Amino acid sequence: MRILTPRRALLLSVAAALLTMGLKAGAWWLTDSVAFLSDALESLVNLAGATFALAMVSYAHLPADAGHPYGHGKAEYFSAALEGALIFVAALTILAAAGRRLLHPQPLGTLGLGMALSIVASLVNFAVARVLLEVGRAHRSVALIADARHLTTDVWTTAGVIVGVGLASLSGQYWLDPVAAGFVAVNILREGWQLIRRSVDGLMDHALDDEEIARVEAVFQEFAGRGARFDMLRTRRAGRMRFAHVVLRLPGDWSVTRAHDLADAVEEAVAERAGVTLSTHVEPLDTRP
Repeated sequence: MRILTPRRALLLSVAAALLTMGLKAGAWWLTDSVAFLSDALESLVNLAGATFALAMVSYAHLPADAGHPYGHGKAEYFSAALEGALIFVAALTILAAAGRRLLHPQPLGTLGLGMALSIVASLVNFAVARVLLEVGRAHRSVALIADARHLTTDVWTTAGVIVGVGLASLSGQYWLDPVAAGFVAVNILREGWQLIRRSVDGLMDHALDDEEIARVEAVFQEFAGRGARFDMLRTRRAGRMRFAHVVLRLPGDWSVTRAHDLADAVEEAVAERAGVTLSTHVEPLDTRP
């Protein structure tokens, strides 16, 4: 299957958010269920988050310039943080509505069509979440992976809403409707916190993971036979970009041109095979016993 570009994947997410928001709003209108209302509000957050993510991904893919010599990749973390903040606002709104309905329970309206609309919306979110996760991993996009996780959470909360509303209708215990809405609020609060935590964590320039470092070191091993030694490897992530710095030790009697050519060859090989932008600092080998 051909992998979409991050921008096209997020356009798909925006379209899905518009569709599911309409479906879930219809389910709320037909049933007058505060749980379905909470689900519709979360779709509104999906739309806002996907729209901002689209803007940030477009900005993150701008080429490096004089003001941003290492690119704009970290812009994606702002998308994840905003989506987390929007989730908190939606959760508080849901809790307020659920509290009022819990104090004053009301009978529910037509459930059959309302539940059908909600189920269709959930299936759409599930399919789009799978696409976003695949594209996000392929392009190492923080924004897409965050959006995919949010949509996956949406699928599970919708399932909980359907069960809660169904039980309320079958049992006549209409207080179960706002309880289901509260479940949605607590669940998306947890997801919002995780999104914010991951975005802040990403801004801290963490090292590459063990698998990525192993690919870089595999290139070093190939060049070690040419009289080179590599020390003090340092790595960092900045959005989808990967960077590394290493001390390249070469024989002291090498010419500047020869050392420069080998350093260039190492940097090109690391970029090609590991997807990492490598900077080398050349120093002479320590020949002392």
